[in-house]
Amino acid sequence: MISAVHSSLPAGTYHCRMAVSCGRLCCAALLFMAVAVTSAASVSAGTIRLYIGTYTNGDSLSKGVYTCTFDDATGQLSEPSLAAELRNPSFLAVHPSGKFLYAVNELSEGGGRGQGGVTALKIEADGRLTKINEQPSGGGAPCHCNVDATGTALLTANYGGGNVMVYPIAADGSLLPASCNIQHAGSSIDKSRQEGPHAHSINLSSDNRFAYAADLGIDKVLIYNFDAETHQLSPAKQPAALVTPGGGPRHFAIHPSGKFAWTNNEMTMVVTGFNRRPEDGSLFAIQEISTVPGGYNGRRSTAECLCHPSGKFLYVSNRGHESITAYTIDETTGLLTWVENEQTGGREPRNFYIEPTGKWLLAENQNSDTVFVFGINQTTGALDPTGRSIKVGKPVCIRAVPVAP
Repeated sequence: MISAVHSSLPAGTYHCRMAVSCGRLCCAALLFMAVAVTSAASVSAGTIRLYIGTYTNGDSLSKGVYTCTFDDATGQLSEPSLAAELRNPSFLAVHPSGKFLYAVNELSEGGGRGQGGVTALKIEADGRLTKINEQPSGGGAPCHCNVDATGTALLTANYGGGNVMVYPIAADGSLLPASCNIQHAGSSIDKSRQEGPHAHSINLSSDNRFAYAADLGIDKVLIYNFDAETHQLSPAKQPAALVTPGGGPRHFAIHPSGKFAWTNNEMTMVVTGFNRRPEDGSLFAIQEISTVPGGYNGRRSTAECLCHPSGKFLYVSNRGHESITAYTIDETTGLLTWVENEQTGGREPRNFYIEPTGKWLLAENQNSDTVFVFGINQTTGALDPTGRSIKVGKPVCIRAVPVAP
């Protein structure tokens, strides 16, 4: 085990402003909080519609966001179809109402570090997506996004720009100009990849009070207070938690109890575990554990980190090793125990999706254009290959909405 490491330095430079009037925000918040409760309850057993974010550049066969359905009784996927033509819609987020979907356009265009975009889309009854509007990402290579619990804000992370953004969401699902732009600062020991900040993800606590931004370039998980009424981020009591230098924190997962959290270090293939204090969002490091067996000498690059809905298991995807690591979670201490490394059936596993019942895991293999279905052993957490798969060009991210009966 390792001891907690704190940062008392400012997390970055803050540029925040109000984008909409308080009255409009309050009305929107009340509406979306109501639909969020019913939507969350309805995504349970049955058929769900999946949306698959992809890369469209280079030799990709993809043209944008794809959709298909998944039957969680049988683990069967339908054949995918194009839902919306977009450039590099790599990461997606679904609105709590189930009516809108948001995509980052992972591009770096223009001067300096450039910038990409974020796109708002309406989910039609037949599963197709209709573009509502878009906003500039405020930094190069936007790579991650999440909608807050009230449905009134989209939070994004820009890898190339090294900054995080907040966009108010209007009642019609459209994105308003950014209300908050926080530029991270600093560097770390790997000068080839950590010459400056690289914000890689932004996640919200279940109570919607705290946002966590894993930054690969500065070896920190930055911790922000999130104000859902003003759509502002500000440094939390503990502004950041550090990982071992050179680790490169990428994604972040919080236990359903709120008492523990984990980040996967992309560059070292190590998971850092934290005790988490729900009242102020603080993190206290308690464990580092490898995602690959001892003696592995191949490419080292983790991608996704997700906690099982039951809180019993944690999973991390490994590029190079082409596997997903399963751990059990001690729900008293938060410590992880390795279970297995399961091959994903393809190359370059990225984000993976655990459907709401917790029975199935869907793994996207970016460089072999496949999504594979695995059963989850509810006792051990081990993954069981089903042999079921679909073809999608350079799949990166999966998100879901319920299908009306």
